Amino acid sequence: MDLLKLLSDIESRHAKLTEEMSDPAVARDQEKMKKLGREHAELSEIIAVGRHYRQILTSLEQAEQIIAENEDAELVELARVDLADLLPGREKMESRLQELLTPRDPDDGRNVIVEIRAGTGGDEAALFAADLYRMYLRVAERQNWTLGIIEANATTVGGFKEIIFSIEGKNVFGTMKYESGVHRVQRVPQTEASGRIHTSAASVAVLAEAEEVDFKIKPNELKVDVFRSSGPGGQSVNTTDSAVRITHLPTNTVVTCQDEKSQLKNKNKAMKVLRARLMDSARREREQKEAAQRRAMVSTGDRSAKIRTYNFPQNRVTDHRVGLSVQNLTGVLDGRLDEFTNALRAAEQQTQFENAGKKLEQSA
Repeated sequence: MDLLKLLSDIESRHAKLTEEMSDPAVARDQEKMKKLGREHAELSEIIAVGRHYRQILTSLEQAEQIIAENEDAELVELARVDLADLLPGREKMESRLQELLTPRDPDDGRNVIVEIRAGTGGDEAALFAADLYRMYLRVAERQNWTLGIIEANATTVGGFKEIIFSIEGKNVFGTMKYESGVHRVQRVPQTEASGRIHTSAASVAVLAEAEEVDFKIKPNELKVDVFRSSGPGGQSVNTTDSAVRITHLPTNTVVTCQDEKSQLKNKNKAMKVLRARLMDSARREREQKEAAQRRAMVSTGDRSAKIRTYNFPQNRVTDHRVGLSVQNLTGVLDGRLDEFTNALRAAEQQTQFENAGKKLEQSA
């Protein structure tokens, strides 16, 4: 890979984006400005690293020239010291650039909709779903992201049968997408008198948030119903018809939202979830067609697959996709997921590099 040639092309694209974004006609199109701004920010990061990389290359060239052409032993020795200091920096910058230049998921920069549903295990599964929600709340706090609840179906014991929430911030989907799948917990339930360890599960779906420009939905494809909100056990929490149920008729996808007291706010939230689900469905169809890469072990895909086990008696969390176990269950549930995220991202990048190599072999 010719990094310098690639950096030159990126700088040209960055300059073109800057010019395009300064066009008054483009500035008036908020959706287009969002897209251009997202790409502009990504390229800006690459260019900043690229400038540092070029500075190191120039310094290396100067040091090598002094060593090759100078007879002053003291000056040559200083140049050798500089050379030894600069070489690790060059390797680090090349590694960082390769990471930034690896083909990225086009949705990585998007906000997300997260859906957590209790699975097998009754009340214990609902309590575990609540644990997972709190874990992602702590992740959001650590990343300075904004989390907002869209819909919550709470149980009388303090758990959730289902909870749907949005997370907004920088590179949210690129970090959170690895959380999609079945999470399993092994622990002694609070209600278990005999102290037996039970296994329960909850599913997590992380959907990249779709904007209207990404996924157009025709009004005649929707059926909208309104009704009164209700809380756990059927308790009424609203005396007006503010809850909204939207059905997308072509796919029979149903979304309900009753968290807000305003019917309009509930409808807007429901539409946000509906767009995300429909785009996620389209994304999965595309990935199935592309097959090989998306069937990799670290694919963000199959939500029926068990991805992680939280073992309370042994204070251990294991991610089955990369075979990584950590003896820090409390820390993980407190939102410290970096070790898993980094391992999964590295494995995904390795898969992408291998696939890129295969494509080169086929085209040769």
